[in-house]
Amino acid sequence: MQTYLVTAVAALAAAAVALLLVEVVHRATRRLGRRSLLMTELTDHSHRSFQLAATVLAVQLAVRFTTLYAVGSPWRQLVLHALVLALIAAAAWLVASLLVVAEDTALARFRVDVPNNRHARRVRTQVVLLRRLTIAVIVVLALGVMLMTFPAVRGIGAGVLTSAGVVGVVAALAAQSLLGNVFAGLQLAFSDAVRLDDVVVVEGEWGRIEELTLSYVVVQVWDDRRLILPTSYFTSTPFQNWTRTEAAVLGTAEFDLDWAIPVQAMREELRRLCEGTELWDGRVCVLQVTDATGGMVKVRALVSAADAGSLWDLRCLVREHLVAWVRDQRPTALPRLRAEVGDTAGSLPWQVVQPRRPARRRPDTEVPDDARVFGGSDDGEARSEAFVGREDHADARR
Repeated sequence: MQTYLVTAVAALAAAAVALLLVEVVHRATRRLGRRSLLMTELTDHSHRSFQLAATVLAVQLAVRFTTLYAVGSPWRQLVLHALVLALIAAAAWLVASLLVVAEDTALARFRVDVPNNRHARRVRTQVVLLRRLTIAVIVVLALGVMLMTFPAVRGIGAGVLTSAGVVGVVAALAAQSLLGNVFAGLQLAFSDAVRLDDVVVVEGEWGRIEELTLSYVVVQVWDDRRLILPTSYFTSTPFQNWTRTEAAVLGTAEFDLDWAIPVQAMREELRRLCEGTELWDGRVCVLQVTDATGGMVKVRALVSAADAGSLWDLRCLVREHLVAWVRDQRPTALPRLRAEVGDTAGSLPWQVVQPRRPARRRPDTEVPDDARVFGGSDDGEARSEAFVGREDHADARR
């Protein structure tokens, strides 16, 4: 009984010493790292995991060295085995927290609340996906190491290795959709095709990439709905990315108007509108006639803005202002259909009638001049001589 009491007291004392040392290190690190973001993140995120790992390690050492009198007893092996499992779990938590601290420190260097944040969003996307992947790998490795501490698992390890090929094929067939999404998520993270906060058009919806994981992507639609798509969608289906190269984007507003529209006056009105609104970033303000068929002309206004949200409001403003300008200032340019009514003789003064030439009668055997390429006219004779030859042409005529 006394030996058991000594073991318990030693374990408690070791735990207390470990907690005291960890607290001393924590306070010293916090004081020394007031100006260091890395040290601040370490003290905030890794303190609990460090406490647990140090405490479990100290208790294990205390139990191992104070129970030498019971070497080979089942209860000692059971307690030490449980402490080993706890130490593996605590070490995995500590490693995961250290990796999270390193990733948060790296993310802090790249701000996404600035106008030109394309590179920052790219790094943020990659780091977030790597964080999820590394945590998953650490958990799997920790579980594998914990299982290998059981003698029965080590005994069947050889058999598991020999059948690993068959198991891998079966698992790949059973989880090909899941694995496809995982690989698609990694491809999105490192191919720079889409990033967090990118403005995209998918499934006919205009929205922003709100969350990007290894298995699915969350698109925040402009009306605050959420569109959930598998990551494999973005590697197999075409979509529009408005902010892949930069946040500033171009947009159009099109109008179908009558041919009477004064294009230059409308162009000057668009310029006055853009220069008078803060939505325009000062880069592009162009008005062009892009089509002129079907009784109307298509006028396109091309404008630019600093981001997709400002561009949407600017396009709506351009439509509203130019529609009102055409209605109030140039009503004759509104879209309309024309119909002409008249007789076939063309006797009305506004009808254009082609003068009629008297018909030229030819013998039935004579071919009209406008029906022959080689012959029948001076040009035709010249072409015939060029392709046949003067002597052969004369013989042919005879």
